[in-house]
Amino acid sequence: MSTQKQTSSIARLLLGAFLVSIFIGSLSASEGEQKKENAIRHVHDPCIIRQGDSYYVFSTGPGILMRRSKDLIHWEFLGKAFSEDVPEWAKKEIPGSSNLWAPDIAYRHGRYYLYYSVSTFGKNRSLIGLATNKTLDPASPDYEWKQEGKVVESFPNNDYNAIDSNVISLSRDQDALSFGSFWSGIKLVRIDSKTGKPAPGAPIVSLSQRPSPDAQEAPFMVRRGGYYYLFVSFDTCCRGVDSTYNIRVGRAKKIEGPFVDRDGKAMLDGGGTPVLATKGRYIGPGHCAILQEKGRDLLVNHFYDGEAKGVPTLQVRPLSWDKAGWPGAGTPIE
Repeated sequence: MSTQKQTSSIARLLLGAFLVSIFIGSLSASEGEQKKENAIRHVHDPCIIRQGDSYYVFSTGPGILMRRSKDLIHWEFLGKAFSEDVPEWAKKEIPGSSNLWAPDIAYRHGRYYLYYSVSTFGKNRSLIGLATNKTLDPASPDYEWKQEGKVVESFPNNDYNAIDSNVISLSRDQDALSFGSFWSGIKLVRIDSKTGKPAPGAPIVSLSQRPSPDAQEAPFMVRRGGYYYLFVSFDTCCRGVDSTYNIRVGRAKKIEGPFVDRDGKAMLDGGGTPVLATKGRYIGPGHCAILQEKGRDLLVNHFYDGEAKGVPTLQVRPLSWDKAGWPGAGTPIE
């Protein structure tokens, strides 16, 4: 073979290898983007917490579904928190329950407290259960969820629905559990921070409600600047692109209220300042959780993606505060 032909052949081989590498690289990038996208799909009712350098999100599903991320963008699906779709004791309490709803996660006294809801659609025979763990890392030898049983429950003769719980710390020994969906709205009961449960006969107080049939659910509370802030979701979820969910907020000086919105309207009278609503592809954002970190607050919620046939999708946004102390949702972290 002549030197010219040999050089030409090598050049063609190098060009071919270069084109193949570009093709493989584009496939790899595409697969990476697809994996990233898949990990945030089919997320309902998220809550979030940080352990070490990792963020963990828990959401509605059989056994409570877990995801993990180091940057809030690339998420790893970890599967079910619990081996059972519904703990056996809870199945006996709520016949017909097939998965667990609306978790909340807190770290207290060296353990993680994972609250979850057990119910069936359209009924208020419901309960909030609790499980604890030393770690959230499934690879740790200390990883084991211990079922702690029932925290709060509701019956058909109650005017509230014991689902959608959230815990806020009040002191070393006492926390408060807010909960509620439809019926007469959002309730609160004080709980022991170690047991994670209320004392027998602890009073249940009303925080927020809307005139029937207007919907309200999914409370989340934070403390900031001398106020307790109560975030709730108005209207309807779970209808894909037809969902009308939106996030509202009010605040109070005391944990039991009275909570009012920016205009001074009581949340017990249907008040609530808008925080986040449908915009573009982000349809029906709701059931939020908030992570307060040093130097920033994060708003976590699900929405229904208008560019993906309304699939429920995880979203994280920065949460800012204006000079008057009212929150606003920033641009999604993507």
